[in-house]
Amino acid sequence: MPLRMRIHDREPIGAALRRFKKLLERSGLTKELRKRSHYEKPCEARRRAKLRKQSAIRKAKMMPRVAPTR
Repeated sequence: MPLRMRIHDREPIGAALRRFKKLLERSGLTKELRKRSHYEKPCEARRRAKLRKQSAIRKAKMMPRVAPTR
């Protein structure tokens, strides 16, 4: 998935760099690089996913349900 970015005429390099960083963030590339920077054992990945799921369940229980208004 190649990323392309066109730099406008007379655009300051700082603004172009800022746009490029936002483009990388939106594409999910920086998140993927951080995830792959260190090897994670499969059991650790499963444990982290399990903890994330439990946390979501706990948050859902704490949040009161609001009836839709019409």
